[in-house]
Amino acid sequence: MPVRTRTNPGSVLGIDVGGANLKAATADGRALSVPFALWREPKNLAKRLREIVRQLQFDRLAITMTGELCDCFATKREGVHAILDSVVRAAPKRSVQVWSTCGRFVTLEEARAEPLRVAAANWHALATFAGRFVAQGAGLLVDIGSTTTDVIPLWEGRPVSKGLTDSGRLAAGELLYTGVRRTPVSALLGQMTVAELGHAVAAELFATMHDVYLVLGLARGEPLNCDTADGRPATRAAAHARLARMSCHDVARFSWGRARRFAREILRYQRSIVEAAINKVAARLPQSPGTIVLSGIGDSLAGAALRCLPRGFRVIALRKKLSPAVSAAACAYALAVLGEEVLSAEC
Repeated sequence: MPVRTRTNPGSVLGIDVGGANLKAATADGRALSVPFALWREPKNLAKRLREIVRQLQFDRLAITMTGELCDCFATKREGVHAILDSVVRAAPKRSVQVWSTCGRFVTLEEARAEPLRVAAANWHALATFAGRFVAQGAGLLVDIGSTTTDVIPLWEGRPVSKGLTDSGRLAAGELLYTGVRRTPVSALLGQMTVAELGHAVAAELFATMHDVYLVLGLARGEPLNCDTADGRPATRAAAHARLARMSCHDVARFSWGRARRFAREILRYQRSIVEAAINKVAARLPQSPGTIVLSGIGDSLAGAALRCLPRGFRVIALRKKLSPAVSAAACAYALAVLGEEVLSAEC
């Protein structure tokens, strides 16, 4: 399905300000995702945003966020205001519009006056965009990133989520704090007995899901990336050591084969959690979803979890329909497309 934009795509730059990543995209498919630990250095947000906006030509900014939840801010209101102030400092002469869970863009002044309507609204922008692929009947959007999973019900082209806030969506099963990189293994498994180990894992940040994917060969090694649980590189060998610590072993007593079996068990459990959420959300729709839209760097996990649904649905993976870069920055891309359509309506 073609995406309707102005004749000059790229005039709107969508930016999604997260707590761990900054994502930007234009409607013509230019997209980038940049790691940035907002909670560690909130004062550098404007600088990092400035570096991004200098790389992409645009006339107007479209903004959404989840970073307001970072614990460097005393409240969400404070976080929203700080992020908006950083955006203005990064692009002081550009028009800025902010996506709201009301289903439309609002001005900076409106966003500041009602910060909780724009807080964590990125999922809503993406779901509004994804709705065009489900013009009739029921569908689902499943977006899996480094930290979280969104399962959003779609009906007749619109998101029909039960919750609008993060807490409301957590309660509804539409937001899961599980992703393919940053989720601690101990947070996923809790105190359950792991079959491969015969006991529960250590309740410590020894390893994350990125280590699981590295050991299983589902993620490429990143020798220069040391943003890991122990500060060592994101390689298969180092991931092996990190998973060994989850059972209070080291690599001398925890073989590579055992690490792979352990990783497979962890992945199966993560998949079961996503499957349960998909089932729960799909059951609230008037009919079984006929279209599933997948996005995010964890779309392979989402695809595997769809086996819980009755057969007969079609899958639209943004990675294939658009590009892997756009899929990874899907919320930012959705903002850019929606922003272009607003501009078209104004012309």
